[in-house]
Amino acid sequence: MKITVILPSLNPDEKMVNTVIGLKEHGFDDIVVVNDGSDEAHLGPFNSVAELPGVTVLTHEVNKGKGRAMKTAFEYIMNNRSDISGVVTVDGDGQHLPKDIRRCVEKMEEQPDKVVLGVRNFSSPDVPARSRFGNNLTRFVFRFACGIKVSDTQTGLRAIPFKYLKLMTMIDGERYEYETNQLLMIKKKGIKMEEVVIDTVYLDENESSHFHPIRDSLKIYGVIFKFIGSSLASFGVDIVLFTLINVLLSKTTDLDSKVILAVATAGARVISSMFNYTMNRKLVFESDAPVKSSIGKYYLLCVCQMAASYGLLYLFAVVILDLAKGSLLQTLVKFVVDMCLFLVSFQIQQRWVFANKNSK
Repeated sequence: MKITVILPSLNPDEKMVNTVIGLKEHGFDDIVVVNDGSDEAHLGPFNSVAELPGVTVLTHEVNKGKGRAMKTAFEYIMNNRSDISGVVTVDGDGQHLPKDIRRCVEKMEEQPDKVVLGVRNFSSPDVPARSRFGNNLTRFVFRFACGIKVSDTQTGLRAIPFKYLKLMTMIDGERYEYETNQLLMIKKKGIKMEEVVIDTVYLDENESSHFHPIRDSLKIYGVIFKFIGSSLASFGVDIVLFTLINVLLSKTTDLDSKVILAVATAGARVISSMFNYTMNRKLVFESDAPVKSSIGKYYLLCVCQMAASYGLLYLFAVVILDLAKGSLLQTLVKFVVDMCLFLVSFQIQQRWVFANKNSK
């Protein structure tokens, strides 16, 4: 395969030069290095690799972020390397070994329709604690909120077929959040991923990383929060409406507690569901599934969830706890019940109701 290696770098040291030399020794003869606004004290490594045959150095005058550096490389390659099979992105700090990079490329050669991820083994005892914790947490959130099963959510070693490069340039994100957005877009477009387990290399407790735990983690999790925010907002609408209807009917009618709870649950759910469907389809899941099919699935789920909400609420609030009609304790019980149902409902919506047509 004809492959172009992409290596974004900010203020590198000799490890970047050694990475490029190692790549050339392993047969990679087309390498695009992106200087992402490095200061003058760190220009030496770029000058050194620029003198090597087959190495192209692209330069950002100011730091624009890893995501923008990769998109700059993708755009350059689309305009100047139209005959290649794909690209492989690597980090320049020595954490990706040439032999592992070669294995990822070979896997893409075997399965040219897939994006190949070089994933680290985080169970190894030499993995820094912050890296192990950060990846395990992100991996859990990805599986729950997005239905994406990825062993290493932040790996920079990715082999990407040429036909997907245009899509890669259209993904939001300029810094480290870009790599998260890339996984979300791959999932949305139904592009399959393959994993290759690579050696886990951390140098000086990963001190050379330009990843800022607080700033960049907020950007990464900001992507995930969008998936949850709409459902929580709808949940809030539902709780407020339920409380108002429950209290109002309890004070103004002599209806049985079962009837009041049923009316309050149904009335609140009808209104909040219309809000929730619109937000989920357009903002949360950005679904391209036809409205006719998705709305039918959504309201089937809604009816089942409403029945479960009422049944569990009546069981705990009336049968087991014997709470007074219209009490705020009934709202508290509903809160707990609906939070549990929310977790189940979210998974069903993500995997079935709003699944994109191309999603596999």
